[in-house]
Amino acid sequence: MMVNGYLIEPICNLRCAKLEGANLPRQGLWQSSLWKANLKRANLRGAHLGCAEMAEADLRGADLRGAGLQNADLGGADLRGADLRHADLRGADLRGADLEGTILSPDMIAKLRKELSRAKNLDKAILRS
Repeated sequence: MMVNGYLIEPICNLRCAKLEGANLPRQGLWQSSLWKANLKRANLRGAHLGCAEMAEADLRGADLRGAGLQNADLGGADLRGADLRHADLRGADLRGADLEGTILSPDMIAKLRKELSRAKNLDKAILRS
């Protein structure tokens, strides 16, 4: 699948890709490199992003509801205003990720205490079912 001139598939190199507003629901991107990618307002609902390198990615306002982000590197990612309800963040590295205004499911706080504790502005996240 081609989006904005980028080939979207598992284990692909999308470092610094400009994918603002891209429509990628349920897309398989496991083990892909999205380091510093611009994914502002992208639709990644239900996407498979397990073990993806997404450090320092711009995910402001992205729809990540139900996305599989197991063991993904989200260190330093900008997740302000992103919707992470029901996303699977088990084992994800959120060190320094900005969660201000990020929408989280209430049950995520207890289940992902270790992962979320490494992020910034967890106290400014929005809890919504």
